[in-house]
Amino acid sequence: MLKQRYLTAPIVEDLAQKMVFIGGPRQVGKTTMAKTLIAAHFKESACFNWDKKQERRQIMAGQWPGNAELIILDELHKFKGWKRFIKGEYDTLKDKYKFIVTGSSRLDIYRKGGDSLQGRYHYYRLHPFSIAEMTHADNRIEPFKELPVGPTHNGAELDLLEKFGGFPEPLFSQDERTLRRWHNERNERLFREDIRDIEVIRDLSGMKLLSDMLSTKVGSLLSINSIREDMAVSHRAASRWLDILETFYYHFRIHPYARTPFRALKKEPKLYLWDWSEVADEPARFENLVASHLLKLVHWLHDREGHKAGLYFLRDSAKNEVDFLVTVDEKPWFAVEAKMQDEEVSPTLRSFQERIKIPFAYQVLRKKGIDKSVRGVRVISADKLLGALV
Repeated sequence: MLKQRYLTAPIVEDLAQKMVFIGGPRQVGKTTMAKTLIAAHFKESACFNWDKKQERRQIMAGQWPGNAELIILDELHKFKGWKRFIKGEYDTLKDKYKFIVTGSSRLDIYRKGGDSLQGRYHYYRLHPFSIAEMTHADNRIEPFKELPVGPTHNGAELDLLEKFGGFPEPLFSQDERTLRRWHNERNERLFREDIRDIEVIRDLSGMKLLSDMLSTKVGSLLSINSIREDMAVSHRAASRWLDILETFYYHFRIHPYARTPFRALKKEPKLYLWDWSEVADEPARFENLVASHLLKLVHWLHDREGHKAGLYFLRDSAKNEVDFLVTVDEKPWFAVEAKMQDEEVSPTLRSFQERIKIPFAYQVLRKKGIDKSVRGVRVISADKLLGALV
């Protein structure tokens, strides 16, 4: 039984002042967290799901229980006029009710137009479980300071996360059959329910084929032209499908860091999945796991602490690459190179560290029991470094 998630306390605190929107991939635990962990901090709460006909009618009629303190609205973004609706309800009833809106699509799309909700809400992105969350680590992370690496755990959390991913159902079942069935059912519902309810897709089967292909693209430069040719579709279609899948938290892209004293050879991003357990190739899966942990840190720093944090990779005109760079205010903070076993420090990592003056550099290994500093680069096991994050 879950007693806490890493966003529970911050959201309860923020509800005292504003609405809270919670976005994130399907089945990552948004509704469970809202209905059980957050609602436990209020005397009475009520949850309404837009997908249920009777509850949809209650939402549209604004029929809220008189004794409730917290109103939870799930999948409200499927209602075309949801922004205007929730703005009206909040402005009228904010002294009586606290509002949480959850959804498996981005809920911060007000910036693209329509009625602005600016100043009325805080937006959080709920991530899958990570090593730090599984070990209940309470890390004090400050930008431009070294990561608070603590004592090593037994490494079991890394093994479980790598095999079953960070989504609650397959992770806590620890059963391979459950994982396979969960993959099939989650992806089917993503296309047949979530995407179809919001986007007009003429070739839904084509988009599904694209999603099946993406697990083989993890960690490499993403060429839309190559995808277009492989699938025999237009560049516009392939680009739009990628954008939609990203909006629904199927994958995320990181871009090359541009503020460098040398020109990048290519501007293509690299792609990773929110559910790294779908990646068959072991080194690519490990790199994806590291990327996901770093993205969780970056989103935490932005959503909770208000820092302008970013996640990039490094690449120069000689095609030298470093897997990840974390920035704050576009200034380099620390770089990470992911390796399976190689303890010898990457010369490319050291070169980039010197050229753009990166304060900290880590070479993170899948191999356990490693933690040493070699000429300014910390060579460290993944379970130890990732456990120092969020």
